[in-house]
Amino acid sequence: VQLQASGGGLVQAGGSLRLSCAASGGIFSSYRMGWFRQAPGKERTLVSNINGSGGSSAYADSVKGRFTISRDNAKKTVYLQMNSLKPEDTAVYYCAARRPGSISYEYWGQGTQVTVSS
Repeated sequence: VQLQASGGGLVQAGGSLRLSCAASGGIFSSYRMGWFRQAPGKERTLVSNINGSGGSSAYADSVKGRFTISRDNAKKTVYLQMNSLKPEDTAVYYCAARRPGSISYEYWGQGTQVTVSS
């Protein structure tokens, strides 16, 4: 499975960005997909994840109410809509895929930089 993340950029505080992650190979609709982020000097943390059907999702407390994860299994793509961005959202964002029954995310995209200016 290969993942290609895109959509990052520079935005002012309060603005919005939409990240996309396109998958190739594998059975996309069976994978739980996650978005992670890593700020300079900090550990990579889970921002949001969504199950294979798209019917269940979860969010880190820091982004609840501002970010929305979604997926289009026909397009093999997962999205992260980010609204009301804050400077503390600045990080490299990674998408990842986890196969059914796996306890960890096995496939990772290359990361896309999100920078929020104050």
